[in-house]
Formats: sequence, C-alpha cells, structure tokens
Amino acid sequence: MPKAYARFSVPKDLSDKTLQLLETAKNTGKIRRGTNETTKSIQKGIAKLVIIAEDVEPEEIVMHLPVLCEEKNIPYVYIPSKMEVGRASGIDVGSASVSIVEPGEGKDLLKEIIEKVNALKSK
Repeated sequence: MPKAYARFSVPKDLSDKTLQLLETAKNTGKIRRGTNETTKSIQKGIAKLVIIAEDVEPEEIVMHLPVLCEEKNIPYVYIPSKMEVGRASGIDVGSASVSIVEPGEGKDLLKEIIEKVNALKSK
C-alpha cells in the first residue's frame, strides 16, 4: 500500500531498472546510503537521482525527501522495499533512501529513468 509520502506509483519494470542502475552506480560511480547522507547530497545539489523505499516506518524518516527534491529540482523514484534498496546499494540491511551522486557506467540508464519518472509525475 502506498504511503503518504509516495506522490506517484512506480511500475515494476521501472523499479527493477532503478535497482539495476543503483548497482551499476555502486560499482562504477558514487552513491550515498541512508537518509542523512541522501538529505545532505540533495541540499548540496550533487544528487542525480534519489531512491526512496516505500516501506519505511515511521514515515517521517523519509517524508521530507520528495519536498526537498522538488525544491532542488532533483528527480526521485520509489522502490517497494528498503531491503531491495539496501541490497542493490551493497549492504545486507535495509536502506530507507539512497542517492546516486555519480552514475558511472549507468549514465544512459539514468537518463532513461529520469524521463520515465518525469512522465509519471506529469500524469
């Protein structure tokens, strides 16, 4: 069930591509794990894409991220499970949010995901 902070729903194929991009960025680029690091990367304007888990409890932990992203004009996307986000970012525990700072070899995939996210938000 979507949370109060989830402003749009993300189709499964897009969330799978996002996790694939996250793994690529982890291996060849630069990512920031965790809500504090993600928030800092948004405030500094260095985040290229913010990934937010949909199953975060309490919701207040990540509720500020979509608002902050829109203020700074940074694209964001939702993933159903924080365990998936954690695993794709290279840790064995769940992660409420992650930001991609440098996509590395995932540059083209990043562009594709951003276009699809913008299309979802404009519906």
